[in-house]
Amino acid sequence: MAAVYQALHRRVSSLICRLHSTYVRKMRYLNQLKEDDSLCRQAQTSGTFYLFHNLSPFLQKAGKKYLVPQLSAAEMKGILEKFQEAEQWIEKSVLIGCSDEHRPRFALDLGALDKSVIESELQGSFTDLRKALFVVDGEDSPLLASAHSLLQWHESHQYCSRTGQPTQKNPAGSKRVCHASGVTYYPQMSPVVIALVSDGSRCLLARQPSFPPGMFTALSGFCDMGENVEEAVRREVAEEVGLEVESLRYSASQHWPFPGSSLMIACHALVGAQRAEISVDTLELEEARWFGLEEIVEGLKREPRSSKRDDGGCLPWFPPKQAIAHQLIQEWVQQQTAQTA
Repeated sequence: MAAVYQALHRRVSSLICRLHSTYVRKMRYLNQLKEDDSLCRQAQTSGTFYLFHNLSPFLQKAGKKYLVPQLSAAEMKGILEKFQEAEQWIEKSVLIGCSDEHRPRFALDLGALDKSVIESELQGSFTDLRKALFVVDGEDSPLLASAHSLLQWHESHQYCSRTGQPTQKNPAGSKRVCHASGVTYYPQMSPVVIALVSDGSRCLLARQPSFPPGMFTALSGFCDMGENVEEAVRREVAEEVGLEVESLRYSASQHWPFPGSSLMIACHALVGAQRAEISVDTLELEEARWFGLEEIVEGLKREPRSSKRDDGGCLPWFPPKQAIAHQLIQEWVQQQTAQTA
């Protein structure tokens, strides 16, 4: 009787969804997959799969472009049968979205298998995510980032923090459950503020020692427990460069998979021009300095490989367009250009 009820419920839900927009139908279908384990297992047989190996996504190079292949369930089975573990590995996949036609998309990490066999079979390579995000098409970057974060979360939450017993993920990968304690764990993101500081005519950019040579970006930091966004921005700017924020304006947000899963909350922060002397916190930053409009415009045109100087140093360059820091810098340029027009 329960099976009949579930089937009827799905039919009614499907009919209602057809009356709504494409986006609403997609979101409701994805929610059904997260809540209905049998429906999700069925979707795994018709969905497509993004492959990872130890959290590095699989890419194929086509000329100068990098493609992110989506493998069908049949193609996945053909590859995994070489390792005689097909069904076991499909169960480890996580749901990351679906197409407008309701074809589910899953991500699967094959880190325990020999990657050379997979790379040879599919004619591609597993690539570090930091590089992959900046060489694939803009539509694929968010999916890779989301998949990486979700796979990483499952990897680090295999045991219950209360009992120490193993947790079990549901087929969609939207949660893990400790059956010993009844505790359910859900994936979470850490809020991070990223602020482009300006004194009205200049903007402040900084770099950490771990950055590629010559790269400067906006200030950023994790929100402390109990802080709101405004408090976090003011604290980070004070800590890192010794400046006091007078006002700030929200710009946008972006999911970012490093170091774990972060929600980047981007803002423009204004400091007083008369109190704009930088005092760098050398524990966090290697350098921070003011940039004028002309230097910013030139830096946006520059790529890492074209930033090297004859003396061995590097000219400043900024994060690529896929990063929200790039959007902040572009917005600042547009504002300055409008003021001087």
